[in-house]
Amino acid sequence: MARAVVWVKPEGAEIAEVEIAGGRLTAAGAAIGGDPLPYRLEYELTTGDRYVTARLLVESYGTDPATGPWRRWLELVDRPEGEWTISARAEGLVGMPPPGGDAEALRGALDCDLGLSPLTNTMPVLRLNGAGAGDGDWDGDGPVDHLMAWVSVPDLAVSPSRQTYERVRRDGDRTVVRFSSPGFSEEIEFQDGLVLDYPSIGRMVPAP
Repeated sequence: MARAVVWVKPEGAEIAEVEIAGGRLTAAGAAIGGDPLPYRLEYELTTGDRYVTARLLVESYGTDPATGPWRRWLELVDRPEGEWTISARAEGLVGMPPPGGDAEALRGALDCDLGLSPLTNTMPVLRLNGAGAGDGDWDGDGPVDHLMAWVSVPDLAVSPSRQTYERVRRDGDRTVVRFSSPGFSEEIEFQDGLVLDYPSIGRMVPAP
């Protein structure tokens, strides 16, 4: 399945070209946002088998009223043996954390989680549902815990994030999943593994 999707957000929007086939996902997208300052962001995502992240490339940029133009780059690579590498750099002086982080802290993570992007909730849900990847990891409807490589936006700082996905109900080809992380919980609606409605993050624009 290859398609273009658009999500509208409380403070921006995102568009992505997504292809899902044979237990793998590839995507290229762009987003705009306004918190903590206006920014543009572009990304490329590739997974290996069973939708496990292989590479995430992200670039964010904008103009700080006090210091002028700024730009940041991040490359996350998850090697087949489970060892992550992080490459990052920044131009311009803005009051944000530096991009990148401690790759060793990500050991054991299967997925990246790009902040404020509905796209990166897709991989764990596809894998848990077993879509295109044989049997899923979901045992009934019980919660499943994940360690994610979380990328803060727009600073592109990387840190480990403990998250839980729990299927709440199915309605035809739609699935509602309860997502939770320390101090946060929300129900997300999916169709074909893609986010339809993530109330605090974004809502998909219906195809014409």
